[in-house]
Amino acid sequence: MHKDFLTIIKEVTGATDIQLIEVIQELWSGYGAILRYGLTGSDRNRVVVKHVRFPDRVHHPRGWNTDRSHRRKLRSYQVEMAWYARWSARCGAACAVPHCLALETRDEETLMVLEDLDEAGFPQRRETVGEAEISACLCWLATFHATFLGCEPDGLWEQGTYWHLETRPDELEALTDLSLKRAASAIDRRLRDSPYQSLVHGDAKLENFCFSPDGRQVAAVDFQYVGGGCGMKDVAYFIGSCLAEEECAGCRLLHRQLPGRRGMRAARIVAARNLLHITQTGSGPSPAIGRCRSGGRELA
Repeated sequence: MHKDFLTIIKEVTGATDIQLIEVIQELWSGYGAILRYGLTGSDRNRVVVKHVRFPDRVHHPRGWNTDRSHRRKLRSYQVEMAWYARWSARCGAACAVPHCLALETRDEETLMVLEDLDEAGFPQRRETVGEAEISACLCWLATFHATFLGCEPDGLWEQGTYWHLETRPDELEALTDLSLKRAASAIDRRLRDSPYQSLVHGDAKLENFCFSPDGRQVAAVDFQYVGGGCGMKDVAYFIGSCLAEEECAGCRLLHRQLPGRRGMRAARIVAARNLLHITQTGSGPSPAIGRCRSGGRELA
């Protein structure tokens, strides 16, 4: 880690000293790590630090070691910094995200100092979910899409998500499901042509949601692939990350479980319109979610 970064963490938190508590996660292909630091002399107990360093050689665990994937990964960290600098403050409690304390770049390294969501009321992660957790995540997505409905993705990906066709020709070529391979361009076109464009989280899988102890409230992390798009991309990817194909009737929760509070009305309308448009144009999530699920694991 660059010598300036520990000083920056202390300055932005008001801490007199900091201690590394744990490495939460190594970043994909050796690009750095997500770390939790304890603070002394600050009004916060802990912060989460995302430290990115750009390696000379990339070691992708599944073999996609192309220049294209490397360039896209570098761009993804620039996008995440733009998200926290320009966009994240628009998110309210119903689509909670970490508060950003600092963004810095030194040479080939970047630093993001973020609120620790464990301290903010979201200390749990889920490997399996029930109806309450699915509903909470769908409400988060609907609110997020409503918040940014019609926004141009300035500084973000023009097309959000890390798996849309324009940036995945290698993986598409390797796809063995021929029926899905033939339909891929038409599905992509219909999603891009949806009139209800917003920002999409871009990597809305279960592991990127942090839960309250009762599972009824969530916050989201990991905004490397946030950008423009139809919100159903997030919904289908989320459902595919936590349900098997035969369980995908759970998509009906999008209509049934969204709360009726006045402040959520726009979120419910956006979610319903996205779902209705995609299903009526023939590219609805239910028949393909199982494929998205297995495809997501292959291409992550």
